[in-house]
Amino acid sequence: MNIISTDNPQAITMAQQVLRQDGLIVFPTDTIYGLAASAFNPTGILKIYAAKQRPEEKALPVLIGDFNQLDELVLFIHESVRRIAETFWPGALTLILPKGPNVPSELSAYATIGVRMPDLPFTLNLLKSTGPLATTSANISDGPNPTAVEDVIAQLGDAVDLILDGGPTPGPTASTVVDVSGPKLKILREGPIKLSDLQSLFERK
Repeated sequence: MNIISTDNPQAITMAQQVLRQDGLIVFPTDTIYGLAASAFNPTGILKIYAAKQRPEEKALPVLIGDFNQLDELVLFIHESVRRIAETFWPGALTLILPKGPNVPSELSAYATIGVRMPDLPFTLNLLKSTGPLATTSANISDGPNPTAVEDVIAQLGDAVDLILDGGPTPGPTASTVVDVSGPKLKILREGPIKLSDLQSLFERK
């Protein structure tokens, strides 16, 4: 396991190398530390489940760094959904969208996937360089939320190939999770963004 500061100019290059070799990386987000593999790499995705001791029937969310990456992941995007994403991303909003044909079943066994764009400059730059990442909290399933590198090491140890150390993170903040895969919006988890705000954008002609 390597640990490197996010201030190191080689941090993103090293992350790219690890991901290309089916490895796992950990990095800071706008909430807690995330454990990640390429969203299109079944081998890396299965390593996430093993490291976290997470049931494989629980789909993994995906983090993206720009809007072009959304098109790689989803089957289609209605203009109303794109409006919502452009208004609230980057930020505390997870969209449940129809899964595209290139997304492996190991990521989600369902017809949908959850996608978010985090609000942290380093993480956005990382994601722009690596492409979409299957990302979940860098802890054992149901373990303490990791807000520092020490938390990650204590729970995951050598299961991780590279940790990008950005110092303490703000802590867990639940994003609003909204299903936009059908003709109507459906809030799956309440968060800072309200249904009324989303509805007005969704229904605007």
